[in-house]
Amino acid sequence: MLTTRTARTAAALVAVVALAAGCSGSGGKKSENSESGAGGGGGQAVSTPRLKIAMVTHSGEGDTFWDIVRSGAKAAAKKDNVTFLYSNDKQAQGQAELVQAAIDKKVDGIIVTLAKPQAMEPVLAKAKAAGIPVISINSGSEFSAKFGAIGHIGQEEGVAGEAVGTKLTEEGRKKALCVIHEQGNVSLEQRCAGVKKTFKGTVENLNVDGTNAPDAQAAVEAKLQADQSIDAVVALGAPIAALTVKAKQDAGSKAEIATFDLNAEVVKRLKAKEVSFAVDQQPYLQGYEAVDLLWLYKYNADVLGGGKPVFTGPALVTEKDVPQLEKYTARGTR
Repeated sequence: MLTTRTARTAAALVAVVALAAGCSGSGGKKSENSESGAGGGGGQAVSTPRLKIAMVTHSGEGDTFWDIVRSGAKAAAKKDNVTFLYSNDKQAQGQAELVQAAIDKKVDGIIVTLAKPQAMEPVLAKAKAAGIPVISINSGSEFSAKFGAIGHIGQEEGVAGEAVGTKLTEEGRKKALCVIHEQGNVSLEQRCAGVKKTFKGTVENLNVDGTNAPDAQAAVEAKLQADQSIDAVVALGAPIAALTVKAKQDAGSKAEIATFDLNAEVVKRLKAKEVSFAVDQQPYLQGYEAVDLLWLYKYNADVLGGGKPVFTGPALVTEKDVPQLEKYTARGTR
């Protein structure tokens, strides 16, 4: 069974509950103008008037995480009679401009990530002034309500990092390398800070360009070759985990590899014991619930969370969870 570790305070990392089947950083497919009526799950469409909902993320290219988020969003859009518009830009100013474009289209709701929050505050104020409800997902939960969003869906990144630090300590690790694949992304920095908070050994951060896989792999490999005392590497996204496995092999390192986020490749690596554990934040659920909650807000003025984030993680998964996860990652929903 998958298990979830959550905390009500920074010191509490002991609650374990069952995880329902359901940054990351950067990545994903290219932006598309309209994606309604696609994706798995969902059901018969509602009979309410058709809505138009835009999702604008900070993703670059190459990360399957955002493909999974969009799969969930499209499934909910199909069920809720929603035209779903997706766009993305890894640059903060570019993301803000895409939000403005959504406002200009007079969409009925906006879903946004807050990985680089300062750039988003002014344009989200414009969305509020235009009467367009906003839900934030994945990153920047602490800025969500402040910026006028009606809710946030994701995991508490610091708590997720603390769970990783605790796990590495339990396994007797002494020195961890935390690989940040998008410099300036507050969620990724919070993950590494969380690891450092609970890990009894030492933690060193390494910044790489997650959109340039060869360079990122070379940087990790060079670090592992230069410091053989590193006995744990924490990747903050599934694609980084894959290249870290190769970097470890080429460096002749014996370091354990842990990662944030799941995809079919990570599950394969878990099965082969090349990755020891992964932190799942259920991206499909983030996309699905964001669309569904905006529809509920427009239809019935419903909100969830009571002003607090709605958590979709973290959960630590290992090779023991592979049989359950394989069928879901194969269809692109985990």
